[in-house]
Amino acid sequence: MIHNERDITAIPVIVVMSLLLSMACSKEKQETVVVAFNPDSTYTMKTTDVSTLISDSGITRYRAIAKVWLMYGKASEPYWYFPEGLYIEQFDTLFNVKASMRADTVYYYEKMDLWKGIGNVEMQNREGEHFATSLIYLDNKSQKIYSDKYIRIEKQDQLITGIGFESNQSLTKYVIFNSTGIFPINEAPPDSTLTEE
Repeated sequence: MIHNERDITAIPVIVVMSLLLSMACSKEKQETVVVAFNPDSTYTMKTTDVSTLISDSGITRYRAIAKVWLMYGKASEPYWYFPEGLYIEQFDTLFNVKASMRADTVYYYEKMDLWKGIGNVEMQNREGEHFATSLIYLDNKSQKIYSDKYIRIEKQDQLITGIGFESNQSLTKYVIFNSTGIFPINEAPPDSTLTEE
């Protein structure tokens, strides 16, 4: 089949014209969508149904369980947020639970290395003492746990309450502020010097 020169030179012109025409049509249909990104209120990672083991010096020491874990890694003060609560337990070498902590809502502030538990906060130390409060801070830098809210501590034979407390990280040495307590009184034998009237 023989083509003349006019037909061959017209093909590139037609292709260029159709490309320009399609670009013009597509520009009319394009819409600009502006997405607002606020790093302080937009999470960078979301994990659900979390159950993770944490090791210390190569030995599994802790388990953390959370329904939702949100990370705000680009915030001016990066933090983690557990809106549906967090449960942490500490193991001994045989994986028996020795201590635990639970809170309704938990924040972890990365730069400060500070945990904040809000709501129904319940803790148990290695001695089996139970702690209950509505707000708790665990400061890893100072290795202290503290609160300025009402605290209730149940021991085997004692109940101690107060407003505010401070403790070491294992909850074995603590100070309770504005404290009151209920302590059992052993029944003493009747005094033989008293007589009935």
